Amino acid sequence: MKNLQFLLLLYAALSHAFPAHTRQKEEEGMQLIQKYLENYYSFTKDGESFIWKTNSAMAKKIKEMQEFFGLEVTGRPDSSILDLVQKRRCGFPDVAGFSTFAGEPKWAKQVLTYRILNYTPDLRPADVNAAIKKAFSIWSSVTPLKFIKRDRGDADIMISFATGGHNDFIPFDGPGGSVAHAYAPGKDFGGDAHFDEDETWTKSTEGANLFYVAAHEFGHSLGLFHSKEPSALMYPIYRKFDPSVFPLHQDDINGIQSLYGPSPNTSNDQKDSAEIKDPTESKEPVLPNSCGPDLTFDAVTTFRGEIIFFKDKHFWRKHPAVREVDFDLVSLFWPRLPSGVDAACEIPEEDKILLFKGNEFWVVTGEIIPPGYPQKLYVLGFSKDVAKIDAAFYDRNKGKAYYFTADKFWSYDKRNQSVDRKPRLIKDAFPGINANIDAVFQYENFLYFFQGRKQFEFDPDKKRVTRLLKTNFWFSC
Repeated sequence: MKNLQFLLLLYAALSHAFPAHTRQKEEEGMQLIQKYLENYYSFTKDGESFIWKTNSAMAKKIKEMQEFFGLEVTGRPDSSILDLVQKRRCGFPDVAGFSTFAGEPKWAKQVLTYRILNYTPDLRPADVNAAIKKAFSIWSSVTPLKFIKRDRGDADIMISFATGGHNDFIPFDGPGGSVAHAYAPGKDFGGDAHFDEDETWTKSTEGANLFYVAAHEFGHSLGLFHSKEPSALMYPIYRKFDPSVFPLHQDDINGIQSLYGPSPNTSNDQKDSAEIKDPTESKEPVLPNSCGPDLTFDAVTTFRGEIIFFKDKHFWRKHPAVREVDFDLVSLFWPRLPSGVDAACEIPEEDKILLFKGNEFWVVTGEIIPPGYPQKLYVLGFSKDVAKIDAAFYDRNKGKAYYFTADKFWSYDKRNQSVDRKPRLIKDAFPGINANIDAVFQYENFLYFFQGRKQFEFDPDKKRVTRLLKTNFWFSC
């Protein structure tokens, strides 16, 4: 009997405990929803906290939120609402009422300055600079806007990392939740972008990708409000960064061009117009598989200690001593370059790359292409019947550049500024390397020739192939 009484008492205790736990979870959920509505939908409490009623102010704001995110409009705080409020997002509100956006503000000039006030310890300063510059470049690629970095003094767009309250009346909330916010064009805070230092900032697909978040925030800095289109960059919820997709949706492009107009270079940049208009409509595969068995490259070159691998619209950047590989669209760094370059060659002492496609070439210094390019191959000393360059590399020890076409190659003596009168056969100068080279580069006194899915390590001193490698040998596969 005593055992039976104990079991009955235990059952009674548990039956009361579970409802209490459920009520606590529900109240915590309502607290999250209420805070979300306060932050992003101008909700103010009227009466007792965390109480939902059919015709309450909270129900009306929930309907507003459901309509914005394309959910069933019920006004009820259901699981889909609770799921949304726990996702990382932009700290800018989703509804009108944020004073800086009154009257569709925009900058009255086309050249804007920006300054990075401080740096996150999560990334190298050089990586932060690159991410910020690339984020601005996606907006300049579809508008007449240009962005110039300043290292001191005032700038139109001031960029900083901070935690909690940071003197702008919109405090950050720790890891997760609001990860960044920015202000519309204007004086004082106008245009400024703030990033939550409590997030883990990365240049990969993990954590909070700085480029992707910054690109969204700079949309606000230029005057864009949040978009209701889930695939748009200006959608308030941050998705996992996909480096293979051009970040701007047509909705983003329409919005920014309604303020500033289209890029005057769009028709001349030789961009893939389908990619700029709406990359989601492209039927071709947009992401080369860097670890796939069929990987081939269009061109490979060293640059500033890194190795750059070109493939169609994309390129990889890899430092030999670092495991991580960066992957980007060519158009984000060099909007004037065509897709699918034929060859690339670094001239280290001049801090530049020569890039070739067809019978033309471009000179690139960092992310700048000087005026006057492309130029024809014959400017370099080639005869006018040379239609293209398949591969190229520069030997800094000899001060010579080597250009490969079909089964032949020319050398260009930089000191004498002269090209061989007649080409030589590849197999004679590089035994074991046959015709039709896809790419070649020099690293630590070895040459690396790419032919289809194979890569040949060649010792120029011993004049022989020392290793046969896969094309993705340099990647962490």
